[in-house]
Parts: sequence; structure tokens; C-alpha cells
Amino acid sequence: MRIPSRFALGICALGIAAAQTGTPPEQAETTTKEEPATFKAKVNLVMVPVVVRDKSGRAIGTLKQEDFQLFDKGKPQFISRFSIEQPAASPNGVAKRSGAKAGVEAEGEAAPLEMPERYIAYVFDDVHIKLEDLVRGRDAAWKHISTSLRAADRAAIYTTSGRDILEFTDDKDKLHATLLRLFPHPIARGPTGTDCPDVSYYMGDLIENKNDPTALRAAVMETMACAHLDPTMASAAASMARAAASRAIASGEQESHVTLGVLRDIVRRMGALPGQRSMILVSPGFITPQLEQERNEVMERAIKANITISALDARGLWTDPGYDASQQSYSAAATMLKNQFAHEEAVMNADVLEDLAYGTGGSVFQNNNDLAEGFRKLAAVPEYIYLLGFSPQNLKLDGSYHGLKVTVKTAGLSVTARKGYFAPRHLADPIETAREELREAVFSREEMHELPITLHTQFFKPSNETARVTVLAHIDLKTLRFRKADGRNYNDLTIVSALFDRNGNWVTGSEKTLEMRLRDQTLEKRAETGFTIRTTFDVKPGGYLIRLVVRDKEGQEMSAQNGAVEIP
Repeated sequence: MRIPSRFALGICALGIAAAQTGTPPEQAETTTKEEPATFKAKVNLVMVPVVVRDKSGRAIGTLKQEDFQLFDKGKPQFISRFSIEQPAASPNGVAKRSGAKAGVEAEGEAAPLEMPERYIAYVFDDVHIKLEDLVRGRDAAWKHISTSLRAADRAAIYTTSGRDILEFTDDKDKLHATLLRLFPHPIARGPTGTDCPDVSYYMGDLIENKNDPTALRAAVMETMACAHLDPTMASAAASMARAAASRAIASGEQESHVTLGVLRDIVRRMGALPGQRSMILVSPGFITPQLEQERNEVMERAIKANITISALDARGLWTDPGYDASQQSYSAAATMLKNQFAHEEAVMNADVLEDLAYGTGGSVFQNNNDLAEGFRKLAAVPEYIYLLGFSPQNLKLDGSYHGLKVTVKTAGLSVTARKGYFAPRHLADPIETAREELREAVFSREEMHELPITLHTQFFKPSNETARVTVLAHIDLKTLRFRKADGRNYNDLTIVSALFDRNGNWVTGSEKTLEMRLRDQTLEKRAETGFTIRTTFDVKPGGYLIRLVVRDKEGQEMSAQNGAVEIP
């Protein structure tokens, strides 16, 4: 699936040249220019989303940091960052829109512009799913969309094959039409039961990567039977079995790799949406024996972007594959062993669904044929998600897996949390980490008020086809922290202004850096007036969501505000 590049660029795509200023007397004391943010940020911080439920299954949000214990490879860790998110709560409202007659630039009050608040991506794993499961899943999805999609919701349909997708919209007719076009699209697998021997991805991994003698014996026995080999040709049968295992691994790994890659791209795409974001993965599950790093990357990206992934097991109340009478059997002994492996694979298929869901604060709906009820439950994200952050001590940069365990001190509560993470192979770049935090703030809807800023908007219509939107960011310096050096007061402000369309799609943005090197008398004067940073965008008439984020270097504080403008 190709994701439009403008959505993937994020904050790095912000780069409109800074507005030229005049040359007042204090020109040498203030400059406005474009440059990367240089805020300090913690490196190697591992974030662990946690959902805690009571005996009735309700998520609770009354716990404090000291109520949690976090273990990395069995060793207790100090929780250095703690927060409670309420993803189910409505995002903060947007500012009033501005209105003016064509040819007149003015700021005015008007009715609020209704903008999207929640984005739900319905992701169908058409690479792994069976036709009958896909039909039931898409019908249940339509039932949920047709009855539960609100005016402030936007939904998208994605597939792991990249076919038949629909970007975020509130058009239910388009959503229904896209659902009806869905069809299984296996990438590398042929029809099951036609090869000799018939080796699954799971069996192939056991044979080639784990040297499992029982799996090899089952494949050899089936080869002897289906190829009609006599007992003297056991060596040839073993070679054929290993070759079949290699082919099964190649095709299975390709399909899992493509599926994880598409999920990663969808997370990246959704990271460019302002508001509450969640994904419902409709899949029978799949295994990733050699792709754990890729699986972890999807989870890491979703956590950083505050995207909740939930999973619906498309098999419903599934039957043990060993009871499938349609499977061809060449050898009773081989079939008995293969049925055991098929059962193990069927159980393990759900592991990836649980990891992605529990690791991002989501839920899993499985072993139940009421898929419509599943969509209803999964779309209702937990009322409270705890975010625990810790910096591992003496962490080796070796890419090894670290198992995590989270417990609470209060008895009678159930905990679902991320199961583990992979150690990095190199240290994170502090500058890039800080810019990522700034980007996350831009593509959020949460309002922050650590810095005293005020957002105003104006628009001007030179013609019926063109318009100009102006974003005014006023910064009050009275409570801003400054560093004193060489008789000057130092601080840098990074100001990001961004425009999104009515469906939350990225339109354009600008990042500016205001460098302040103020003398005492200038600071005293500016404390009364503050600074106003003006950013102008040329757009077409329509409705736009405006996001303003300001962060300072010395205090490392940030504020964010929402606005909206509707240009007739």
C-alpha cells in the first residue's frame, strides 16, 4: 500500500521560510529563522502502556505511580515517567473560526467549525484470511459503521495486501462499497494440500530453524507416501522434505513481512492525524518466527504516536484444524503428527494479535462468533491507559529481547501491558528524539498550557478560488525562563503552525525558531508587549483545523492550542 509522502514527512516536512522582519533597534537581540529544534530529551526511554481493570472488567484510572511495579528481565525498574491517558474522552474543543468578506482581512468571532475528533482504521488482513471469515468480518464491520459512526468520526478501510483501500472519510456509502470489494489476496501461498509434501510455515520453521526431529519425521513420512517412494529412498525423501520446508518459510515469511510492513505504514499514516486514533485489525493471526524486530517496530511506532491497536480474531470460535476433513491425507502416522503441529500453529497465530493489542493499550476479541459485538467492544477504547516510562540501567546495545512484567499492589485487579521490547543497537539521537516529541504534539489534539501563548486566526480571499490564512501566535514573556550570560537573556522558541483539512489530512505547515538574546531593558519592555509571530498559508476555500505548538529551549516547556477556520 502506498502512503502519500506528505503524510509520512511529518514535522520534517515543515519548512516554510521564516517571515522577514524589519530592522528595529533590538534587531541584533532577536532573530527569526528556520532550524532543527535542539531541546534536551531522554534517550533509551522505554514506554509501557498499561490497562488495569477491576473484577467487573472496567478500566480504572485512580492508581498512582507508586501503585505500580515494573520489571525488566525480572529486575525491578524505577518508573521515571508516569501519566494517565483518557483516550475515550472527547478531545478539547477547537477555537472559534474567523470570518471576513472577500478582500478584507479581519479577525472575527463565529460559530465553531465541527472537525473530526476520532479516527478508526479498519484493517483487514486479506493476505492470511479465508473467504468465509472475510465475508463475516466485513459484514460485521459494516453493521458497526452504519450504526455507530458519529458525525465527528472518520473511518478508513485498509488491507494488508494494499488492494481496495479507502482513506479516512465520513461517507458511509463509500465505506460500504469498499467493504463489499474485499477479497482474500494471499501473496506467496498456493492452495493448501496440493504439494508433496504439504509443509506449513510453522512446520518449516521447526524443521529448518529449530531442527525439530519430529517435524522432519512427519514431513519425510508424508513424502514417502505421496511420492510413492520405497524404503531405500529415505534420504531422497528427507531432501524433498527440507526443500519443502525452505519454500514454506520463504512464502510464509514474505507474507508476514508484507503484513507487518503495511501495519507499520498505516501507523505512520495515522500518526499524521490530529485527534484520537485507533486501529482494529481483523485477522486470523499469523506467526512471525524470524520477524520479531519488525513486530516490535510496529508496536513502538504506535506507542509513540498514541495509536491504540485492537484485534478481532476473524476465525471467531475456531475449530481445531485437525478435524478438517477436507485436508488430504497420504499417511495416517504423518497426518497425526501434522495435526498436532496445526493445533500449535492455530494457537500461536493469536500471539501477534495479543502482542500488538496489549502492547499499545488495546484489546483482543477472540473465540466468539458475534463479530459485530466484537467491533462494538474494540471501537470503545479503554477509559484509562497508564503510560509508564523507564530508562534501563547499563543497557547493552545488542538488540536482545527484554521481557517486561507489570504488577499493581492492589489485590483483585487485572493488568494487561506490553510484554517486552528489543534493546537498540545504537543510542538514539537526542535532537531527533526531541523533534519526534514535537511532531507528536503537532499531530495530537491535546491542548497544553505550560507556556503563555494565545492563538488568533485571520483569512483573506483575493478571489473565489484562492484564500490566505494567517496564524498569529502571541507569546507572553512574563513567566518565560531565560538564561543569563554576557549581560543578555537567552532563550529560543520553536513555533510550529499546521493546517489540516476537514478529514484531518495534513495540508501544510511551518516551523520557525525565534532566537532571543535580550538586554535587560529590552526584556523589561517586551515583558509588557510580548512577541507575535505571524505565519501565512495560501490555500483554497474550505474548512481547516489549525494546530499551534510552541516550545522553549531553556525551560523545555510546551504549549499547544487548537483552532479552526472556515472559508466560504
